[in-house]
Amino acid sequence: MLKRADLHKLQSDLVACLPALPQLSHLHRLKEELRSSLPTMDSLSSLTRWHLVELISNCFPQRLSHPNQTQHSILNEVVANLITPLFAHRIPRWPFFAFLGGAMFCLLASSVCHLLSCHSRRFAYIMLRLDYAGIAALISTSFYPPVYYSFMCDPFFCNLYLGLITLLGCTTMLVSLLPVFQNPEYRSIRAGLFFGMGISGVVPVLHKLIAFRNQPEAVYTTQYEVLMGILYGLGALLYATRIPERWMPGKFDIAGHSHQLFHVLVVAGALTHYKAGLVYLKWRDLQGCAK
Repeated sequence: MLKRADLHKLQSDLVACLPALPQLSHLHRLKEELRSSLPTMDSLSSLTRWHLVELISNCFPQRLSHPNQTQHSILNEVVANLITPLFAHRIPRWPFFAFLGGAMFCLLASSVCHLLSCHSRRFAYIMLRLDYAGIAALISTSFYPPVYYSFMCDPFFCNLYLGLITLLGCTTMLVSLLPVFQNPEYRSIRAGLFFGMGISGVVPVLHKLIAFRNQPEAVYTTQYEVLMGILYGLGALLYATRIPERWMPGKFDIAGHSHQLFHVLVVAGALTHYKAGLVYLKWRDLQGCAK
């Protein structure tokens, strides 16, 4: 924690620096300008957001010396979106990009399958294999951001969970290549296999909640992940049970049948997980590894 003298020095630096900030013509130079203007900038890594808000509010005119609720909210936004990110820890992005790649591969494979599977029986067989591989890729890569960013400071559990879900995903892909896997009587098994991959994420999520029970981001991301699991699980359930067309045969042949609902829920689940991934990135960028 900074000493009081360091806080006063940083405040005086901010007083001298802030008036020049609105004149910056290139925002990408903001960090360099701040670094040259703030000799004590390296000390910001140990400041809390409360300290930053207090320092910046003291640099503003007298009417903001004791900001009301609205002004305090504005100051928080300044700190969160302008000042704090400049001093963030730059963590690896590959788990987030792996998830995005898996989601795009899944949706692209599904689109190609539905577009070209009517070409021939042989082509339909190949396209369906590609479709199943895409689903497995989406589910397995969905684990990468929550697992990596939750346990990036604990390599053992990070590698354990990532290794297990990768192995499970690859196994599911290989099993889906078997010709017997396409038979109608194995429809429930197919859905159950993918559903089981999703359920396996309960363990790292519970572990995260226990390890970071006092961290607001851990609870916030878990809410997204629970919603994602509900969306994926509901999609798999509708796919396996063929609801609603089993209740009213012929009424949903063009629109509203289980397969269409399944795809809508998968996209909704992927979007929910994307939102959670952004929270993980912001959390770890600002805090790095929790000590």
